[in-house]
Amino acid sequence: MEQKIKQSGIDIGQNIRRIRLERKIGQTELVCMIQLQNINITREALVKIEKGRQHITGAQLRGIRNCLQTTYDELLK
Repeated sequence: MEQKIKQSGIDIGQNIRRIRLERKIGQTELVCMIQLQNINITREALVKIEKGRQHITGAQLRGIRNCLQTTYDELLK
């Protein structure tokens, strides 16, 4: 079972949303891109992650980083 990453003190979800919108990528499009990397995520899960209601897994974070073509630093600031 993959470890969940807590978002305490860092608003990973807001950072994901900000970068996604800057890149003009919709939630459904991002989820499809992540799923093509064989990473398990649904649109509902992405919505909850962006709102800070669900922890993100390491694999999901890596997939989002790859799809948004950004860095961990940018996601975790």
